[in-house]
Amino acid sequence: MTMTDPIADLIVRIKNAIMVSYDKVEVPSSKIKINIVKILKFEGYIRNYKIIKHSKQDIIVIYLKYNEDKSSVIKDLKRISKPSCRVYSRYKKIPRVLNGLGINIVSTSKGVLTDREARKMGIGGEIICSVW
Repeated sequence: MTMTDPIADLIVRIKNAIMVSYDKVEVPSSKIKINIVKILKFEGYIRNYKIIKHSKQDIIVIYLKYNEDKSSVIKDLKRISKPSCRVYSRYKKIPRVLNGLGINIVSTSKGVLTDREARKMGIGGEIICSVW
């Protein structure tokens, strides 16, 4: 069976793993998922990630990050642009998440970027998801 929204699947798997305090979560790999996970790692929302090669489809292993009190660093992930309703924004109009405490992940012509990077480069795009 084909998956209609693989990015939503990535977000739901991460949220479910956080709810039960798993150390890691495995998701099927794709280029956009790898780029999203790279941003989560760079911004400090996850500890690390690893790509495991398989003959059929590669797998991304995401190592989740928790605070001293066992609460997750990721408070919430929210899918913004969906296959049924795409959300695009110019760089000046990209919304801020919690007044800059969170990030938007934006798919642009220069690749998948954070909202801050997109504003700095002066390019807009499709707002994939928000993380805080």
